[in-house]
Amino acid sequence: MMNDLFKGKYLKLTTERDSDAEEMARWQENSDYLRKVDTDFALPKSSAALREYDASKRNGSKNFEFRLRTLDDDTLIGFVALHSIEWNNQACLLAIGIGDPDHRGKGYGTDALNLILRYAFYELNMNRVGLDVISYNLQAIKAYEKVGFKTEGSMRSAVLRDGKKYDRVIMGILRDEWLKMQN
Repeated sequence: MMNDLFKGKYLKLTTERDSDAEEMARWQENSDYLRKVDTDFALPKSSAALREYDASKRNGSKNFEFRLRTLDDDTLIGFVALHSIEWNNQACLLAIGIGDPDHRGKGYGTDALNLILRYAFYELNMNRVGLDVISYNLQAIKAYEKVGFKTEGSMRSAVLRDGKKYDRVIMGILRDEWLKMQN
């Protein structure tokens, strides 16, 4: 049994705070971040738009979003979410973003993934967590594989960036697979 459902090695899962929107709006000004976190147009959102988006998700039972904060100094570094939940199938999709490039490549992504998978499998009783990632986002793919996600297929040439076509890689992990990796 874990000590704290919301704390990992480096990070904790928290709710949004009033000050988060300003920091997240700064991340929105980084095109590399926007082009890795979503397949839609890279278009920065204002802090007001981010607050409105957060408010629209609060009352649903198909989305759970957390902020990622460091344990040592409570710095906001990103978000992680479970969305498109199908309760009858015990399945959902995952989304994650580490905002500031200075926080990438330091183990935060792996810690965040393990935290949200622990929440999905232990608290929400999910059996499957899936995601899709753009094929050029090799750092994210490596992090997903590190915690046990397996490539299940791809949507070929599904993303167009700078005149080039990229696949969307479909990945998933089952509760039993993740539990084996924890031992």
